[in-house]
Amino acid sequence: QVQLQESGPGLVKPSQTLSLTCTVSGGSITTNYWSWIRQPPGKGLEWMGAITYSGSTYYKPSLKSRTSISRDTSKNQFTLQLSSVTPEDTAVYYCARGEVFTTHPNEYDYWGKGSLVTVSL
Repeated sequence: QVQLQESGPGLVKPSQTLSLTCTVSGGSITTNYWSWIRQPPGKGLEWMGAITYSGSTYYKPSLKSRTSISRDTSKNQFTLQLSSVTPEDTAVYYCARGEVFTTHPNEYDYWGKGSLVTVSL
């Protein structure tokens, strides 16, 4: 059974960089596709970007300039960094696994429980 767990600060100040780590167990990040997906309060799920089994990265165009996804295969972890955050980046952030590359959140089969990140002074 694949399990994912997000970790990171729950509060980030405006203009700072949000950083979250997803720790994966029961499966290797050197297989499949691994994404970050977020859900702002009262809104739908938004795919942010992905890192593939080979380490290639893909980002939502509107977030590309502020987003970076990297991985540490020795720890079986992948990380999200979102720079220059504003209160509009307040959301529950999820990491998820897909068997194919997709930007549609409902096509991911394993998810973390989510991590609420609030952007505020």
